[in-house]
Amino acid sequence: MWILRRLFSRENVFALVLALIVLLVIVVTADSSPQWIYQGF
Repeated sequence: MWILRRLFSRENVFALVLALIVLLVIVVTADSSPQWIYQGF
């Protein structure tokens, strides 16, 4: 059980949540990226 407690420490959970947020932002913005890339043409 101490392995799970060490794996899900406060720092690791914070880093995991931060990584998921960054990944979500990349996925959401990658879908609409051609619109602003080709808007000037």
